[in-house]
Amino acid sequence: MKRALVTGGSGAIGAAVCRQLAKDGCAVIVHANSNLAQAQQLAEEITASGGSATAVAFDITDATATKTALENILADGAIQILVNNAGIHDDAVMPGMKPEQWSSVIDVSLNGFFNVTQPLLMPMIGKRWGRIINLSSLAAVMGNRGQVNYAAAKAGLHGATKSLALELASRNITVNCVAPGIIVSPMTESAFPPETIKNMVPMKRAGKPEEVADLVAFLASDRATYISGQIISINGAMA
Repeated sequence: MKRALVTGGSGAIGAAVCRQLAKDGCAVIVHANSNLAQAQQLAEEITASGGSATAVAFDITDATATKTALENILADGAIQILVNNAGIHDDAVMPGMKPEQWSSVIDVSLNGFFNVTQPLLMPMIGKRWGRIINLSSLAAVMGNRGQVNYAAAKAGLHGATKSLALELASRNITVNCVAPGIIVSPMTESAFPPETIKNMVPMKRAGKPEEVADLVAFLASDRATYISGQIISINGAMA
């Protein structure tokens, strides 16, 4: 049974990814930052449905805490599927953006990506099989007003994805990036009224977290062996 770690696993997309990977036979580790109870609830739900899941909480921007948490995880074996899903918004137009708004968003998406991914690479290489899937955003592909920090952070993941894919290609490890558009979640429901979504999205609806999870699960499977270094959008034909 392959072990999968999903950062930000208790959110809308993260939870859908955890459920799908568990259905596909993975032992899933549901990561949360501060909301361990929600991650534990999801893990219990997956276990009750016949899957394998546990929950863990640590701050991915804290390199020392992350290293300690990952050492504990690796004591039970290598992680072969890593989904870097954790990310935060702190929106403001650039002229009014505070330095801490810039740094905090960059810290989670980019420094967090490094803090989690780097310690897992050698054990994954030792298995000669691995999947790393990074969650980006339409904002990184097209840009978005009020999200210069978020777009920059996620676009940075694009470059990291392509470069790491080259480094790991000979080890049977693929690295890809999934860039969702407007996906149903508590945040999008308040930010995007139905009429706005119809005007913005050619398919006239928001995407479902399960649709993103299906794409992630495919990239994590043996069916995607020859796909690596790609930025794959899932946005209802917005771009």
